[in-house]
Amino acid sequence: MTTQEKYTPAQIEQAAQQHWENKQAYRAMKDDPRFPKGKFYCVSMLPYPSGKLHMGHVRNYTINDVMYRQLRMQGYNVLMPMGWDAFGMPAENAAMSNGAPPAAWTYDNIAYMKKQMQAMGLAIDWSREVTTCKPDYYRWNQWLFLKMLEKGIVYLKTGTVNWDPIDQTVLANEQVIDGRGWRSGALVEKREIPMYYMRITDYAQELLDDLEGLGWPERVKLMQQNWIGKSVGVRFAFPHEIKDSQGQLIQDGKLYVFTTRPDTIMGVTFCAVAAEHPLATLAAQNNPALAAFIEECKQGGVAEADMATMEKKGMPTGLTVTHPLTGDSVPVWVGNYVLMSYGDGAVMGVPAHDERDFAFAKKYELAIQQVIQVPGETFSTEAWQEWYGDKEKGVCIHSGALDGKPYAAALDHVADTLQAKGLGEKKVQFRLRDWGISRQRYWGTPIPIIHCDDCGAVPVPEDQLPVVLPEDLIPDGSGNPLKKSAAFLNCTCPTCGKPAQRETDTMDTFVDSSWYFSRYASPHAATMTDDETNYWMPMDQYIGGIEHAILHLLYSRFWTKVMHELGLVNFKEPAQNLLTQGMVLYDSFYREAESGKKTWYNPNEVDIAHDERGRIIGAKLKADGQPVSLGGVEKMSKSKNNVVDPQLLIDQYGADTARLFTMFAAPPEQSLEWNDAGVEGASRYLRRLWAFGQSQHGQLNFAANDFAALSNELKTFRREVHTTLKQAQFDYERKQYNTVVSAGMKLLNALESAAKQADAATSSVVTEALGILLRVLYPVVPHITHTLWQDLGYAQAFSCEILDAPWPQVDPTALEQSEVELMIQVNGKLRGSLTIAKTADKASIEAAALANETVQKFTAGQPIKKIVVVPGKLINVVV
Repeated sequence: MTTQEKYTPAQIEQAAQQHWENKQAYRAMKDDPRFPKGKFYCVSMLPYPSGKLHMGHVRNYTINDVMYRQLRMQGYNVLMPMGWDAFGMPAENAAMSNGAPPAAWTYDNIAYMKKQMQAMGLAIDWSREVTTCKPDYYRWNQWLFLKMLEKGIVYLKTGTVNWDPIDQTVLANEQVIDGRGWRSGALVEKREIPMYYMRITDYAQELLDDLEGLGWPERVKLMQQNWIGKSVGVRFAFPHEIKDSQGQLIQDGKLYVFTTRPDTIMGVTFCAVAAEHPLATLAAQNNPALAAFIEECKQGGVAEADMATMEKKGMPTGLTVTHPLTGDSVPVWVGNYVLMSYGDGAVMGVPAHDERDFAFAKKYELAIQQVIQVPGETFSTEAWQEWYGDKEKGVCIHSGALDGKPYAAALDHVADTLQAKGLGEKKVQFRLRDWGISRQRYWGTPIPIIHCDDCGAVPVPEDQLPVVLPEDLIPDGSGNPLKKSAAFLNCTCPTCGKPAQRETDTMDTFVDSSWYFSRYASPHAATMTDDETNYWMPMDQYIGGIEHAILHLLYSRFWTKVMHELGLVNFKEPAQNLLTQGMVLYDSFYREAESGKKTWYNPNEVDIAHDERGRIIGAKLKADGQPVSLGGVEKMSKSKNNVVDPQLLIDQYGADTARLFTMFAAPPEQSLEWNDAGVEGASRYLRRLWAFGQSQHGQLNFAANDFAALSNELKTFRREVHTTLKQAQFDYERKQYNTVVSAGMKLLNALESAAKQADAATSSVVTEALGILLRVLYPVVPHITHTLWQDLGYAQAFSCEILDAPWPQVDPTALEQSEVELMIQVNGKLRGSLTIAKTADKASIEAAALANETVQKFTAGQPIKKIVVVPGKLINVVV
């Protein structure tokens, strides 16, 4: 044993981490016989290697680590891996700024962030590390892409994208700001280009149905349900006689639309088509104003969110189509809010019962025709009212055969009528769209296709995989550098042997993150998956931010279902349980210039004044002593300059303090408000724990104990210890790690009090209690507890270090009470309490009550009418 009076986190943590690394403590094995309860696979969403860990990372990984350690103590074969989501635009942007290849920047960041993770003492099995930008990983993206292409799950079609004409590149929706490219400032164009898509829509119903069996937060399930967006409606056609320049009917003389409100079909007063629709193209041939409007529509983003918030504009085409039920002529407009890539690129306009159409009709003075009535309400074309769109209470009016029908009956009637005419049918439709994976960018998985003038698009043969991305190119903002790399671009057609060129599009980075957790399970397999994949997967616990609730999780579920369908795995869902941790918040401070630009200051740069309740009432910049404005408590972010660097925190206080504070400050699912005083408090608690441990050197008694013979005082202490342990066990099971830390604090308080007695019996219960405390706290603060466990002799007594120690068991006999406290009432009023043997009978309790000084005082010699005893609770003496 060693003694070390002062708590020195750096020395303690470095030694513990070196010890764990030397023995490969976290190396997980399939069917490990040491763990009788079987596997438990817990995974944190892998980070993007942006440069440094932030406190959100620290919180996420610490939650995972606490879970790992506690479950391992309970006998589970636990695996906690880690990897890097290493492709993507930030690396290209950094490359343009630094004039260096994205690969160099990425690998440097990975090395630094890995060191930070190791400094946190995380129980990661680094032998399974995955880096998505390495060929040994992305070759399987390419391999599965080709398998999906064979099966028709991947297909090529023309898609609408955001095109930056200056940078000559496609932009993601979030890179379009006010209709302009985020880097160049150029007006963004909508372009139609060939792109590869994955048929996620074929799995829409399955993705919806299988949510039911998942242990995910209801909020996340609802977000996915809404994104998939199942709706029942009618797809039908407005017939027309409009012909192209060759005299052929455009789209066979049918303008198709889909609606979930067929009950309003008699209220159609116009149809709107997308700018790219064939009817719009025809109408613009001899209409310069319309042609100019169509070009305007092609500017701006293609995101649904943009469509929802943008100003709705339109222009008439001069064309009409025929209402399929009334035979009336319906004017056709071009609308900037209609996307060709959604449905049939056309919508029916029912201004009276759709808020968007109402505003459009008012703007352009189109007819508004009421066809739905809600009892007790009065319709007016002056302003939109919420009930106009109510399909639950509304019934049809002014609609001929539909009059009086509620929504469901009207839907069926319209569907049957249109089907009989050969113009439509009832249809289930999903908001979900097929996943376009082509990206006209460099830093991503190369799409394994070769273009040959004679053979067309030819899949790369399996034995030529991976198609390796060159890592030495430097993007300069003028388009994809792969197009200028002859070494990458030029190749031979595998079919005919003639000169050909590789596809220069790369895959969406969501592909990389859609299956990495399966690769962790078998990282060195010569195939995409093996038996280990099916052993570890699906994940028993997945942990990550709510911001990934839709796309990442939806694509992961789809990818898993495809792998199952292709016989690669025996599971259909990637994660049985999901925990979405809350954000880390911190104070923010700024100054605003006359121009309106805000300069944000890190809280460390600011002197803060508090009121008597600890609330911030003012702040001054340390550099000049002048006031700064309070920006409120915000999510930690570089943009608000209110991040706390985990490395600085570790250097100052140690990893255990960072871990303790992040677990104690809030339950995992809730937002955590950063508090410097709270961090100091966590450090102070660990110093107390260390000091108490040092005080017990040579005082502990590991001999067999007869706890039955303890004094009442020590039995009370032991009952408190085991009651607290029972609560901590419950809190671990429900992942409320903040109250686990509270339990540790209670135990230390009790230990400090009990250890003041220096006798053999006290030494026995203190030895047991300290062993329980160290194990309860170990998952949260592994370094200090590991060291104390070793130094105080517990490792020798238990024949194992704390990493392999069994979880402490609650002793039921310790919870038993020999005495109970009963409340004393006189005439129903509380007057005190009485401690009595738990086994005392009614007569003994009554006698003790009558002998009690308090009872005698308040009865004052008056005759006792009756005594009411409520066992285990109270005594009421009635006079």
